[in-house]
Amino acid sequence: MSAEAVKARVEQVYRQDSRRILATLIRLLGDFDLAEEALHEAFFIAVERWRRDGVPDNPRAWLVSAGRFKAIDSLRRRARFAASRPLLIAQLEALEQADWSDEDVEDDRLRLIFTCCHPALAADAQVPLTLREVCDLTTEEIARAFLAAPAAIAQRIVRAKAKIRDAKIPYQVPSRTELPERLDSVLRVIYLVFNEGYSASMGTELTREELTREAIRLGRLLMELLPEAEVMGLLALMLLHESRRPARTSSTGELVLLDEQDRSLWDAAMIAEGCALVEAALTTRRFGPYCLQAAIAAVHAEAQTAEQTDWPQIVGLYDVLLRAMPSPVIELNRAAALAKRDGPMAGLRVIEGILARGELLDYHLAHSARAEFCRQLGQLDEARAAYRRALELTQQLPERRFLEARLAGLR
Repeated sequence: MSAEAVKARVEQVYRQDSRRILATLIRLLGDFDLAEEALHEAFFIAVERWRRDGVPDNPRAWLVSAGRFKAIDSLRRRARFAASRPLLIAQLEALEQADWSDEDVEDDRLRLIFTCCHPALAADAQVPLTLREVCDLTTEEIARAFLAAPAAIAQRIVRAKAKIRDAKIPYQVPSRTELPERLDSVLRVIYLVFNEGYSASMGTELTREELTREAIRLGRLLMELLPEAEVMGLLALMLLHESRRPARTSSTGELVLLDEQDRSLWDAAMIAEGCALVEAALTTRRFGPYCLQAAIAAVHAEAQTAEQTDWPQIVGLYDVLLRAMPSPVIELNRAAALAKRDGPMAGLRVIEGILARGELLDYHLAHSARAEFCRQLGQLDEARAAYRRALELTQQLPERRFLEARLAGLR
């Protein structure tokens, strides 16, 4: 095989399997940084060895083995000179005795996800660590997606890795008794990644496709490894929302509301997959908040026009969702559905009740929804004040332009 062909094959294996290989190396080595070093050493060696000896039948197993041996060599060199020689020797002995099989690799990826989302880690570190180690995004890509400084993101990741090492956080899938609580943390992190991509918190773009794409990829991986009802529900919810991406902005980048979107632009394949997952999840009767939110998204997706949307069914689903997971944001979303079913005054009463309790006072969508209902009711002074408050609170340019246009329309 030519050098170019070998290099292309190595690059292909890296794209397809590097995260699986890294997950196994982290388990074997017990150290993120050593595992990453070993991973890159293994791929570097592969370019030369595969050209000489041919591509192995199982490239993934070959690379794990090569990375493991390189790590052993590295630890031996360190043990000769380091003051922490006894610790290194103990780590070296454990590594030399460690066993693995290729069948473990899928489980290792699941272990890696649960480790990155461990509740002992700072909440603001779980998302960057997951994107870095599971999705292979660079620190710069993560920082750009969240509009943060690369140095700040790098520090979060470094601190999280140190916490895993120093606190000896176990690299394992939780036991069946721990799984519900720990699975919630993993699903929350994946949904946070998706939400930041679907509706960016600030910046010049409404969406960040690289984040929604990675969140859906994580959802598929989790579904493949752990097909629980709420995992199905989260994947369905992300697919159904993502199906609307092409219609959410105009050709000039302006925000387009759901009722005004060109539904012929919605992705039919994503909708079909999402609806099938919702149906499968609901039949288990073990569903939770993600399944219920996905069911609401499915009702929207199945309506051929905005006028055909089954608002009574959506309000009913929101009622069930609020009982399962009381939240002012869910109550706000229900208010929007209620206004479609019973008129803007019904929605306005709910929103004013939320704000009167002191909740969502700094949430721009609460004020923009209140402004919209006031506008529909002819309460123009109230609408202007609410639109101005929403403008004060949003840092996303497409949303700002939308709100400014609405405010200008009242004049």
